[in-house]
Amino acid sequence: MNLRAGLATVCAISAVAVCGDEIPVAEAESVGMSTERLQQIDAAMQRHIDAGKIQGAMTAVARRGRVVHFEAHGLIDVEAERPMPQDAIFVMASSTKPVLGVAAMILIDEGRIHPSDPVEKYIPEFANMQVAVLAEPADKDISPLKVNRRNPPAHRLVPAQTPITIEHLLTHTSGLVSGGLGTRLEPGADRTTLASFIPALGDFALDFQPGSRWSYGGALQVVARIIEVVSGVTYEEFMQTRIFDPLGMHDTHFRVPQSKLSRRMVIWGVDMSKWDGETTSRGLWSTARDYLRFQQMLANGGELFGQRLLSADAVAMMASNHVGDLFAGGPKGRKGMGFGYTVAVVLDPVAAASQRSAGAFGWGGAAGTLSWTDPAEELAGVIMLQQPYGPARRDFEEIIRQAIID
Repeated sequence: MNLRAGLATVCAISAVAVCGDEIPVAEAESVGMSTERLQQIDAAMQRHIDAGKIQGAMTAVARRGRVVHFEAHGLIDVEAERPMPQDAIFVMASSTKPVLGVAAMILIDEGRIHPSDPVEKYIPEFANMQVAVLAEPADKDISPLKVNRRNPPAHRLVPAQTPITIEHLLTHTSGLVSGGLGTRLEPGADRTTLASFIPALGDFALDFQPGSRWSYGGALQVVARIIEVVSGVTYEEFMQTRIFDPLGMHDTHFRVPQSKLSRRMVIWGVDMSKWDGETTSRGLWSTARDYLRFQQMLANGGELFGQRLLSADAVAMMASNHVGDLFAGGPKGRKGMGFGYTVAVVLDPVAAASQRSAGAFGWGGAAGTLSWTDPAEELAGVIMLQQPYGPARRDFEEIIRQAIID
């Protein structure tokens, strides 16, 4: 199936009513890329499938507003030997986070919230938070990587030196539920709804002083609750009406509808339904088509098909490094990298050994998905896996870089 026909089929199958606009398809050479080199993506994915490292994948590339690669590889269901359809639905895990980041940026762009706002402005229970520190030496916090989960070290609580802000949450520098000592002292909370759970986090001890460290955790849930408080609608409704509907992301859901279950990835030995209902920052299900639209919106400076979600300035703010060297020195970072609002940012491609350009930004998920925008190259890339196999993702990025000829 050729590229244009493949996307048309996805459109026809996926749309609720009328599919509407699609990102135009073009020959790679018309946008400065090599068709022959892009075809190496197919060979690379097949190599990893043959080696038994992945069961299949969806890969998509757009440059200068044109789709130049959109391919299905392998199987959606190994046991049933079902080929991967181009509209296969994947669990996105933490690839959800950049979408939450855009939701927050919409309110920032509208002036309804500000990154420097203390969380307690919207959730009063976050006033007067405390930090768990080691008893000896006095007032020293402890790296999450060094916490004995079963037998936490002797500790005490000290006041937070600065309130947690929205920026702290968006950049993973809040110290809240970051896997450290404070997280291990969790007092418990009703997790039924964001409205019941998030205020209870005000009783949790922080893992470190806000702004002093980068550590990946679950604090973005708090941003989802702030979105509810400020917008007056549920987080899911906000995401649907302000992001999914305007972008035509028809196959992006927090719970896969019954009518689409046959398109959900089937992973042997894994109950995929366990992800249903996991909202906030890690619960989306989606397709390569939908995420390519999301990344193309960012590549366009916040707009797609006349639907403007963000100003160009808001996109630039989201994609700027806000943490200094904290991310580069963290467990998920590396030299030459920074961190914006929910996305990693390439600062120095050589130092970072990255195939992306300086200023490129994106994030991935634990189940294997990855997507990013490279403004300097006017490029968006999406790879959907359900086995978190790094070499497949690295090959995808490297081939894209090699395919750029202009």
